[in-house]
Amino acid sequence: MGMLKRAKRSGWWIAGVKDPETIAEHSFRVALIGSVLAMMEGADPAKTALLGLWHDTQETRVGDIPHIGRRYLDAASNQKVTADQVSASHPAVRTGAQRIVEEYETGDSPEATCARDADKLECLLQAVEYREQGYTNVQPWIDSSVAHLRTASARALAEAALNMNSIEWQQTYLP
Repeated sequence: MGMLKRAKRSGWWIAGVKDPETIAEHSFRVALIGSVLAMMEGADPAKTALLGLWHDTQETRVGDIPHIGRRYLDAASNQKVTADQVSASHPAVRTGAQRIVEEYETGDSPEATCARDADKLECLLQAVEYREQGYTNVQPWIDSSVAHLRTASARALAEAALNMNSIEWQQTYLP
């Protein structure tokens, strides 16, 4: 997973961001936001955070393919990539990792819903922060993120993030 600390989130380059966040930075904040959303929604915050930490681990194999790039590629499913990643791991790790990724991808639990909302909310927050830094082409990321939020708690946090600057957000909502 050390590669995720070095690999940049490539979609931001499309918006003109010169030095975007890493995949690991994104996943860390997804986990924190997910745990907060889970607390707000009555789901298990630890499980939600775990789903958030694992949600982009496949990018160690396939990279961070921007949304527009997915139009042209037939990438393996995240479940298939994870199975390959953990194929030589301890059997409990192999089974556990595959179960975590499957739950996130199918989105059929309250924790998966919170983790997926956390992923979108983190993208929205990052876009707001980049906009504050002068990057003006981030509105599509904001709009797309808001459109995909499923929980009332995530929608409320998104509205708050859109109506305050990042310093106010940090002082009020922590993650």
